[in-house]
Amino acid sequence: MADEHLDLLLTTSTPQLQYLVGYTGSNGLLLLGPKSAEFFTDGRYRDQAKTEVRGAKVAIISGDLTAHLPNVPALSNGRPRVGIETGQITEKYGARLRSLLPRALFVALDDFVSPLMQVKDAAELANIRRAAKIAEDAFGGVLELVRPGVRERELAAELEYRMMKAGSERPAFETIVASGYRSALPHGRASEKKVQKGDFITFDFGATLNGYVSDITRTVVVGKATARQRRVYNLVWRAHGAAIAKARPGVACADLDKIARGIITRGGYGKQFDHSLGHGIGLVIHEAPALSPRSQTVLQSGMVVTIEPGIYIAKWGGVRIEDDILIRPGRAQVITQFERSLIEL
Repeated sequence: MADEHLDLLLTTSTPQLQYLVGYTGSNGLLLLGPKSAEFFTDGRYRDQAKTEVRGAKVAIISGDLTAHLPNVPALSNGRPRVGIETGQITEKYGARLRSLLPRALFVALDDFVSPLMQVKDAAELANIRRAAKIAEDAFGGVLELVRPGVRERELAAELEYRMMKAGSERPAFETIVASGYRSALPHGRASEKKVQKGDFITFDFGATLNGYVSDITRTVVVGKATARQRRVYNLVWRAHGAAIAKARPGVACADLDKIARGIITRGGYGKQFDHSLGHGIGLVIHEAPALSPRSQTVLQSGMVVTIEPGIYIAKWGGVRIEDDILIRPGRAQVITQFERSLIEL
């Protein structure tokens, strides 16, 4: 804030509010200054805010939270410079702020808080590790239910139930279960399709603990794998391992993507790998940094990112293997530990 010559930072982003002051409700506004912070919410969250919010004075407001801002001395005295991330607000919201606070100078910020959120501390890492363990344990139980005739939605429902029964607050995202030809859909939502013998099944799932998520993908085969299935699976597995082996502080995200993409391209399936290598995780399931060919980010110690190369062949099937890894000096630590070799059920 000093570098940007800001007097205040204004944020309404739910993940940022949890990160900065611990609040997990759906309606809140934080004014953060160099020496103090004020947090506003409505009466529905009175008890929750008083329990959760740390490091900020809590005020309960009736009605629109922004309507109270002209009464805040820090905003009404002088000409304060107020930083706000442009991705958080609509044009209409920005116009309302300027109308309510004509003396304030609003400074548009780009990714101001998220770079802090990318580097995890010990407590954050503990939550992510626990979320991963919950998800993996649940997945191990669900594999015992896989058989020809079971529907994708049954498997997804069972996986989400088992994660929540084990302590997950909610699924980290809508669970993906895609079998047979549908495994060629990178984000194939679970459907009424029945699993058949010989199908690949892609499971993409995650748990949530204290707001922090895990994100895991495994691809299994129902019955004995064909030679083609093994060839495609092993190519993805090799790309996955090569990227993890090179992941460390100082490595460009684009270069890591290039390593995995190069292996798949040389194997003849470059056009069938049509998404980025991975992304950060934390309080948001798709958090910065992006591990993509266009990324300009360099990995830092403490980041947690996914490595998830894939091959998707239309009308045949697909393979994705995804793990959550902690960037640290030397070799990255793989947080998710479930079996990565091809499982035949």
